[in-house]
Amino acid sequence: MTDAIPTPFLTLHDGHRIPQFGLGVWQVDDAEAERVVGEAIEVGYRHIDTARVYKNETGVGKAIAASGVPRDELFITTKLWNSDQGRDTARGALEASLERLGLEQVDLYLIHWPAPKYGKHVETWEALIELREAGLARSIGVSNFLQTHLDDLAAATDVVPVVNQIELHPAFQQRDLRAFQAERGILTESWSPLGSGNYDLAELPGFAAIAERHGKSVQQIAIRWHLQEGLIVFPKTTRRERLIENADVFDFELSADEMATIAACDRDQRVGAHPLNTDF
Repeated sequence: MTDAIPTPFLTLHDGHRIPQFGLGVWQVDDAEAERVVGEAIEVGYRHIDTARVYKNETGVGKAIAASGVPRDELFITTKLWNSDQGRDTARGALEASLERLGLEQVDLYLIHWPAPKYGKHVETWEALIELREAGLARSIGVSNFLQTHLDDLAAATDVVPVVNQIELHPAFQQRDLRAFQAERGILTESWSPLGSGNYDLAELPGFAAIAERHGKSVQQIAIRWHLQEGLIVFPKTTRRERLIENADVFDFELSADEMATIAACDRDQRVGAHPLNTDF
């Protein structure tokens, strides 16, 4: 096993630290997740992001158990699915996730979507506060919440999510929501940080030239951009060579002009579901 990747840490407003870079396992089946997460930990990853609905928590847990890495060196996130929202169901959902993961506590537990169909995001947030106090989750946050949903939580409780995990990539930069969150101490995590293959990063103005200048791939440039923007990023891959490539982003820095070039690539291009249209 290699040493941990030299990943920067960010401090959550509850005082805990989170690695700024890691691995996401969306759309990785359970059996493959065991291999991929095992290889990721082997090459130095220490931050893994999963979810109940991904149906791979068992594989992730097996990889963690087999890794030999001390639990306190790993940062594990999972998420509460929409149909499990509610004060009476959230605890059972987290306990089931912990059993599949083989853990006594997750480092971060998120409400996966605001799920307007259910209308339970506020009472679910209150339930997550109780789960944190019970020691089942060290930190709690949300995913795919818009400003209005965050306002709902603020009106009901004085506990602010430590993070909001949202779709964010060079063609969809969500600067207004990020600014709103920053004012409240909410860190932003990026899902689909490379656009999930819905467009070619090399076709964004100036992107290929920046990559050539640094001798890096356009994917590495995008990951580096997320890091320098202060975002938490965990690109998904199932290939060992890409695990290594994605992590090879700590030996260079984008200039202010290059960051401005990428900022100009924003075209409000959402590639995933809109939070107001997620009645699943």
